[in-house]
Amino acid sequence: MDTVILLSRLQFAFTIMFHYIFPPLTIGLGIILAYLETRFYLTKKPVFAAACQFWMKIFVLNFGIGVASGIVMEFQFGTNWATYSRFVGDVFGSALAAEGIFAFFLESGFLAVVAFGRQRVSRGFYLFSVYMVALGSIFSSVWIVVANSWQQTPAGHHVVDIMRDSGSGMTPWVIDGIVQRRAEIVNFLDLVFNPSTVQRLSHVLLGCFAVGAFFVLSVSAYFILKNRHQEFARHSINGALVLALISSLGLAINGHTQAQNVYRYQPAKLASFEAHFDTGRADLNLIGWPNEKEERIDFDISIPGGLSFMVFDDLTFSKPVVGLDRFKPEDRPPLLLSYMSWRVMVGIGGLMIIASVLGLYYNWRRTLNDKRWLLWCFVFGIGLVMASNQAGWIGAEVGRQPWIVHPPVVWNEDGSDLVVGADGFYEYQEREGLRTVNAVSPAVNAQEAATSLILFTILYLSLAAVWIFVLDRKIRKGPEEIEITEDGTEHGFQDASSERQHARLSQS
Repeated sequence: MDTVILLSRLQFAFTIMFHYIFPPLTIGLGIILAYLETRFYLTKKPVFAAACQFWMKIFVLNFGIGVASGIVMEFQFGTNWATYSRFVGDVFGSALAAEGIFAFFLESGFLAVVAFGRQRVSRGFYLFSVYMVALGSIFSSVWIVVANSWQQTPAGHHVVDIMRDSGSGMTPWVIDGIVQRRAEIVNFLDLVFNPSTVQRLSHVLLGCFAVGAFFVLSVSAYFILKNRHQEFARHSINGALVLALISSLGLAINGHTQAQNVYRYQPAKLASFEAHFDTGRADLNLIGWPNEKEERIDFDISIPGGLSFMVFDDLTFSKPVVGLDRFKPEDRPPLLLSYMSWRVMVGIGGLMIIASVLGLYYNWRRTLNDKRWLLWCFVFGIGLVMASNQAGWIGAEVGRQPWIVHPPVVWNEDGSDLVVGADGFYEYQEREGLRTVNAVSPAVNAQEAATSLILFTILYLSLAAVWIFVLDRKIRKGPEEIEITEDGTEHGFQDASSERQHARLSQS
């Protein structure tokens, strides 16, 4: 692989994986905030206001770091991926503009009210503002997923050559022997609702809800173990456990339909997820090690015919599934990373369901505080949940390779197999897609790519240090105490240290 391509891919992977820590946290916390503020509005219990105020501070911190780290994403399209930008500019420009207009302004505008206006606006308007913040964070994900889903299953466009005036007339623009093309939107709704948007968006949102729920469980379990803020932790855990179970089960159910969608539109990706080499009846591999050279799985433990059932809902467990043998070696995704990321995501997902069920059961029995082993699992489990979220994105993006924009596939009329060429391999419609190796900026050299990678690494590690430091301080400080007057208004947003200082001043 060319050094510039490798460095550019490493830079984008590093920056986007760091950035993707924060959107799931804000989206998931937005649901928790809406739940807690609704409970406060209905019950007027100070503990719900204090809980909402505490998690809002965490939300604002994550939102700020997310915005700072996300700005770089768009600039990289132009600096390191110029050919890609020319090809998808019309599509991505529309989606990103919609994200800014419909989502970012909605979220950031009402975030100011939620962060600073609790004592300045009515309780009803404050509750409405919390809902708008949660909705705005979800809207942001909608348009980003729309743009990314279009790369996976393009629709609502046509591809045209970029024409330039050569002096003797308009001719196609050619760089290094490659005709430059661009995708132009012909139907915006088809673009938005491309074949994978709904499945991918629901999977992403459920993953975000799970991250937010397990983050709240982690901090709340820590407070219980340290015998601090017990009432706050109990009420936070109540809502988080329900959200954790719903999102974990939803991910498992949605993952089934998502796998069927991937098989229909990106069969090479699913074959890589399962290291399924030969077209035919397919087992569902649970664990093993893919041997790409000999095209088999070593140390294989599988469910016979399980993949045939998963793809087709085939109760006979025997329907043939397209394997990697239908694709040329250069058209196959990287096998090991695709295979392992899929298993990390699914394996941790199973642990999330088990932890959620146990947590709800013991919480219902009012014995959760006695299960210190489970509380410690919640404290450290957030790391695994985040790893599962990252693994899902790694699988989705690596499995799309060698394409940065995946061309459509053509099936036989009965849908049993791909239409193949004379050589027995599937022939992609190259014009409708874009290979990753052809998407980089021709003007960028290896030294420049390495320099930017080093600088971005230093910058993002600095942001990570700031985030961890501030987050640690906020968690150690804990929630503030809030007093509710008879008319239901809140007063006295003071933490323990400010209360002690106020007492000393009163005595003097």
